[in-house]
Amino acid sequence: MVFLIKFVTCIVAYAVALDLFFDATWADIISFSLLTTVVSYSLGDRILLPRIGNMNAIIADFLLSYSIVWAFGSVLLNSYLQIAWGSIISAVIITAGEYFVHRILLKSILEENKNRGGAPGKLAYAMEMGEENEPLKEK
Repeated sequence: MVFLIKFVTCIVAYAVALDLFFDATWADIISFSLLTTVVSYSLGDRILLPRIGNMNAIIADFLLSYSIVWAFGSVLLNSYLQIAWGSIISAVIITAGEYFVHRILLKSILEENKNRGGAPGKLAYAMEMGEENEPLKEK
């Protein structure tokens, strides 16, 4: 469900940023959306979100979507103006959608940890402290 929400958000963002303002093909929009969805879900939502929190993961998703359009747009798109404005507009729209996706994911992560026990995103190491006593020496 979350993957589908992310994919639809990316399609809308890239359609607005690249096709509405500039002349991008639907193949470009779908390929950018698929790449952003897969990388953002695997890296941002499964690895970064539980460890660094919502706000930092949203910033990472902004930078990720911006850099994907910037890097692959220079290969696929014709105009540098299209690459620059398209990456900024799409990154802002995707970041707004990621806020809601992260709320859903954080709620499910907290529910999992409540059932499993333990702190979210932390390593489960513990240490016991005790005093060592020498056995009584027999005389």
